[in-house]
Amino acid sequence: MIEPGFIHLRVHSAYSLSEGAIRVNDLISICRTQDMPAVAVTDTGNLFGALEFSMAAMKAGIQPIVGCALAVAWPAPESAANGAEPPRAILERMVLLASNQRGYENLLKLVSRSYMETESVEAPHVTSDVLEAHAEGLIAFTGGPDGPVGRLLLDGQDDLAETRLKQLRALFGDRLYVEIMRHNVDAERRIEPKLLELAYSHDIPLVATNDVFFADEAMYEAHDALLCIAEGRYVAEDERRRVTPEHRFKTAAEMRALFSDLPEAVANTVVIAQRCSYMPEPIDPILPPFASECGRAEPEELRAQVEAGLAQRLDTHVFTGDMDEAAREKAAKPYRERLDFELEVIGRMGYDGYFLIVADFIQWAKGQGIPVGPGRGSGAGSVVAWALAITDLDPLRFNLLFERFLNPDRVSMPDFDIDFCQERRDEVIQYVQKKYGRDKVAQIITFGTLQARAALRDVGRVLEMPYNQVDRICKLVPNNPANPTPLAQAIKEETRLLEMRDSEPAVARLMDTALKLEGLYRHASTHAAGVVIGDRPLEELVPLYRDPRSEMPVTQFSM
Repeated sequence: MIEPGFIHLRVHSAYSLSEGAIRVNDLISICRTQDMPAVAVTDTGNLFGALEFSMAAMKAGIQPIVGCALAVAWPAPESAANGAEPPRAILERMVLLASNQRGYENLLKLVSRSYMETESVEAPHVTSDVLEAHAEGLIAFTGGPDGPVGRLLLDGQDDLAETRLKQLRALFGDRLYVEIMRHNVDAERRIEPKLLELAYSHDIPLVATNDVFFADEAMYEAHDALLCIAEGRYVAEDERRRVTPEHRFKTAAEMRALFSDLPEAVANTVVIAQRCSYMPEPIDPILPPFASECGRAEPEELRAQVEAGLAQRLDTHVFTGDMDEAAREKAAKPYRERLDFELEVIGRMGYDGYFLIVADFIQWAKGQGIPVGPGRGSGAGSVVAWALAITDLDPLRFNLLFERFLNPDRVSMPDFDIDFCQERRDEVIQYVQKKYGRDKVAQIITFGTLQARAALRDVGRVLEMPYNQVDRICKLVPNNPANPTPLAQAIKEETRLLEMRDSEPAVARLMDTALKLEGLYRHASTHAAGVVIGDRPLEELVPLYRDPRSEMPVTQFSM
């Protein structure tokens, strides 16, 4: 008898912020080492790493499966009577996997709306009716003890659990699986017999999963410290969130042995992987159309604006009062020839709209008295950009080459380096939002990582080490924000750190834990100036996030 294979379908990468402890590249390396042909990343409530994961997995010859452990708010089972406050809906987390392009598009919408349509960014979720509207193409797991079926079973509400399972079956059809977990947790043991009974009585297939948060058992204590850092707790506390050493990336053999009594649940992990046939890939830039007030097409509109702008630039910066008409024509000739050449290249490469879009918001900013820089980098070599007031440097006067900025032989998106006043930059972004639509404009996400000093301080706090001792250790690590020194390098180069580590077990524990957590993502925030403009609602292209400090949508993919 051939043993069934096993595929991990519930993995939290480091993009499960302050919760997952497996970096994307490390995950791919583990899969290759274990000869696991596919793997799913299902980060908690987000798709931050979906594109990075997909590209890294594909490059390594591993099938990426994109998913999310999404929180869903189901309506309370019954309304309160006698005018009492109605019971609040409870958030229950379930895994959703994109089986095809339609499923991925629906996953983008669900994850985006969990942030954009939720009052509290700290608890992103979707309602059951939103899930129902975007269930096509998604494979769903019922979840563990905190899932929509398991929680009701734990509460002794067996009838409601069965009703919920029927609702899910109606929603997902043969794409629903009853999820069985075995992490040596009491709640899982309590509900498993009932889950099996429900699955068999309703003819719903089983799937065996391991809720993976870290790579191996050696990472368990460091991951436990990470959970404490995230929640502001101490390792020594009893009443706090914990996972078990079983929440590691187990081998296929370990999972087959663990579920030897349910071989079909293991075999179904391979079936599910085979059902998932889509992965996100980078796409070429999609420019929104630029609407001309005169109804002209973009090439005609660009030429009209450039010729008007060049005439103004020549009058202001090139022509002098003692020039006659012939002298003016002679002085203007190289500019017009250069302009014709640039417009031909821009049109051939399809970037007429790009120049119009950039010129529009820069001209608006200047018109509002918002300080705008003169332009940096290769963009200053464009006469078209100068004529449109995108830049303020005369390229011919300074012998600047247009080909360094845009070259048909080296096709790449144009990139103007423009500085806006930091205090009024938001006004420019708001203008762009109003012009192109709030749902088509977003800023770009960025992720903060645990650097060496921060990792030491955070770990020292959750281990309840004396502040002065930890502070003394941290000050021996070089502090260069522009080029942070890795902790391993600092320990290697600073003899006092080596001596403290080798002589004090508490310091050795501190450093070992900090080394394992260093570089993990701690929080998400908004890039200072990056803005994305699309030709359609951005939730159709990328997942969206909402920074708690801003109402502006933010892309979940970084630059």
